[in-house]
Amino acid sequence: MKKLIIRKILPIFLITLFCGFISLPKTFKIAGRNIDLVLGLDLVGGSHLVFEADLSSLSGEKKPQALESLKNVIARRVNLFGVSEPNIQVSSFDGKDRVIIELPGIKDTNQAIELVGQTAQLIFAELGEPVSQGQQPQISPTDLTGADLSDARVQFDQTTGKPVVQLKFTDDGAKKFEGITERNVGKQVAIFLDQMPVSAPVVNQKITGGSAVIEGNFDLEQAKGLAIQLNAGALPVPIKLIEQRTIGATLGEESVQKSIQAGVIGLTAVLAFMMIMYGRLGVIANIGLLIFGVITLALYKLIPVVLTLPGIAGFLLSVGMAVDSNILIFERFREERRVRSNIVDALENSFGRAWDSIRDANIATLITAFVLANPLDWQFLHTSGPVRGFAITLALGIVISMFTGLYVSRNLLRLFVRQGKGER
Repeated sequence: MKKLIIRKILPIFLITLFCGFISLPKTFKIAGRNIDLVLGLDLVGGSHLVFEADLSSLSGEKKPQALESLKNVIARRVNLFGVSEPNIQVSSFDGKDRVIIELPGIKDTNQAIELVGQTAQLIFAELGEPVSQGQQPQISPTDLTGADLSDARVQFDQTTGKPVVQLKFTDDGAKKFEGITERNVGKQVAIFLDQMPVSAPVVNQKITGGSAVIEGNFDLEQAKGLAIQLNAGALPVPIKLIEQRTIGATLGEESVQKSIQAGVIGLTAVLAFMMIMYGRLGVIANIGLLIFGVITLALYKLIPVVLTLPGIAGFLLSVGMAVDSNILIFERFREERRVRSNIVDALENSFGRAWDSIRDANIATLITAFVLANPLDWQFLHTSGPVRGFAITLALGIVISMFTGLYVSRNLLRLFVRQGKGER
């Protein structure tokens, strides 16, 4: 008995304790990241942006490809910005090609517009001697551009402490940069972003290794935004903003509270049903169900999973799947007790025989969730953010329910059965 408790029950207790701490209704940091529930657009509101793409310079057969590429670049920028589960859609109607973007939790639309709309075209240029006194030096763009960039990140100048953007070039870009610095020792090399001068440092010596630094009078947030734009790449076609608005939560605070109340009432009814139908076995199942909820909520915070109304529906459906698994096991246990006098053997056989049905049902649901989530971005399947949120919470709930049903509940039942408390 002691070995069973140490090997099986103790890990359950420790996992539940850790997940219970994470699930507490408070915000704290782990590895520098805030751990809290992330709510979707329908629960917390956010920004709604509509951009129109200028595809006039492209032939008809290249327009769909350019529009899809535009969507992918914007998605990369939004993801680097830290927005989880954005809803990005393209629309072509009546000769108008548009990208519709919904950003949950982002109330500063101007910040979102600057991030999405900037082209982030990086150019290095050589500065020649001015023709006459008082004139600007001659600017000669080089072949080193943002296309030769492999990485951009924010660092801090060791002398001034100000944020700078550290650039890392590709192998081909490193060779270009080395040649540029070799030709311009003692001269200035200008860095332009979207045709605007950012800095023009003097080259003291030939620079090898493929690294450069952009210095400017910007704060930390501006430096982060610049690094995001450079990492995401330039937009393939010009776009202009035609609509922007900050939208509130579509459900509203009152509706969310009512949804929570309905969930509590439903969960209480399920717990009561399991106790009435299966007695002490039902109590163990209810403990496993509560552990399932604690672990699920903790994972929602740690991953993080964006909770939308469809996502909550996926969680509730997974709760139903967890209850179904327990019912299958307990009904099988009753059948085994009719033919076996040994309660321990009856319990083990009930889990073994119920496993086939539980496995097949959960695999079928997981396949459905995979199709709805569409992680491979197949174009013939739906790519809606709320639909994916439903699929993710459903799949995550099923995996956790299998763990709690076949490991947590099973070992708790083993403990109580061996103490002579396993029957009703």
